Amino acid sequence: MERKNEGLKALGGPSRYSQDYDPGVLESFENRHQDNDYWVRFNCPEFTTLCPITGQPDFAEIRISYIPDKRMVESKSLKLYLFSFRSHGDFHEDVINVIMKDLIALLDPRYIEVTGIFVPRGGISIWPYANYGRPGTKYAALAEQRFATHE
Repeated sequence: MERKNEGLKALGGPSRYSQDYDPGVLESFENRHQDNDYWVRFNCPEFTTLCPITGQPDFAEIRISYIPDKRMVESKSLKLYLFSFRSHGDFHEDVINVIMKDLIALLDPRYIEVTGIFVPRGGISIWPYANYGRPGTKYAALAEQRFATHE
């Protein structure tokens, strides 16, 4: 199955690392299995961003899980996008919600959840979680259920 004509720029090309938050690097491609519900999971164990107040680095593992519809995120572009937070200052909770909203805008997934497992600083760790299920569908109920039982 040929994928060369899908307009992907990051995959196979040189890596262009943005020095600040850049959702413009995200790319998507057609989901060839739109008739199936299935999970796509990404784990980024070396995520870094900056505290917006102190400028100190914050380290985290970012977990992204989604049920695609028509579009899927291209993994190299996702890597470049997550790297773009490296010199960006934002609170942990904001980072997780921004990532989720950018992926919703790009993909219009059936369901998505994003978790940040931030390394402790000052003796406390923060693990924000955000999710979304397409309104008016069974995925909205899935989002409610997973949110209610999230630990």
